[in-house]
Amino acid sequence: MDLASNLGGKIEKEEVLSAVEKYEKYHVCYGGQEEERKANYSDMVNKYYDLVTSFYEFGWGESFHFAPRWNGESLRESIKRHEHFLALQLRLQPGQKVLDVGCGIGGPLREISRFSSTSITGLNNNEYQITRGKELNRIAGVDKTCNFIKADFMKMPIPDNTFDAVYAIEATCHAPDAYGCYKEIFRVLKPGQYFAAYEWCMTDSFDPQNPEHQKVKAEIEIGDGLPDIRLTTKCIEALKQAGFEIIWEKDLAADSPLPWYLPLDKSHFSLSSFRLTAVGRLFTKNMVKVLEYVGLAPKGSLRVQDFLEKAAEGLVEGGKKEIFTPMYFFLARKPDSDSN
Repeated sequence: MDLASNLGGKIEKEEVLSAVEKYEKYHVCYGGQEEERKANYSDMVNKYYDLVTSFYEFGWGESFHFAPRWNGESLRESIKRHEHFLALQLRLQPGQKVLDVGCGIGGPLREISRFSSTSITGLNNNEYQITRGKELNRIAGVDKTCNFIKADFMKMPIPDNTFDAVYAIEATCHAPDAYGCYKEIFRVLKPGQYFAAYEWCMTDSFDPQNPEHQKVKAEIEIGDGLPDIRLTTKCIEALKQAGFEIIWEKDLAADSPLPWYLPLDKSHFSLSSFRLTAVGRLFTKNMVKVLEYVGLAPKGSLRVQDFLEKAAEGLVEGGKKEIFTPMYFFLARKPDSDSN
């Protein structure tokens, strides 16, 4: 019932179906163009997260990201370890001010803040996710040290040299222009400090002339609110162009003992992450169908479930073909003032 009451986010219930139709038309599967998605990225991404956030939280929990996973490790444990790894790479110290760029509902923000004893500001352009995040911060007892800013990460209303560290977890892939996004992060980060991220990227194995590869890319874009998916090499080029020094970078998916896409693979069954399995997703789909039919969920909810299912299929195929990764990691440093 919580899922039903929150479907559609801040969109009026009677306008959800229209929002779904407008969102779909941005994408290749429905005749949309990359240029239009980039030009209207803010509207597209906001519609996406209004429509899907409740599904994400229902199936995935509070941290909407993948993680490398060891044998015998639960999905939840791997996600927390992935967040702790990021905090350690950033050399976080108690009392520092940290920025989470594209923070979702704040699952990583709360975990990293408690792990590192830092104050973290989550930046997000989606009103529903911020409202939800504030409530979860209050419940977790971190509302005194963690807060949110509603803003576009391409135009941050933040003074220069404000934060001791910045990170982004599978979020800046929504940026229409990597250089523009990284340049803003560079601006708000203090000199000599670090920026780390997990990026969604196409790998060097991706062939833009291969129809199957194109199909996988298009399914991920529509199912995950992306204007485009850039190559790993483009991220590094954009970071250097923005002024960062690259400390190190690596596709962490390459060394994961268990495939990162395992939770979404229909051939895999897990009681601990039942809602993500084929049986769990079928159950959710039928539940949403009933909720929509009786009027408890807004019209269009099942359409959202359908494109999320398409995204899952694209992600699994992209992972199996090794043409896509959700965890291309890099650690970059803003040079000291006297070396600029």
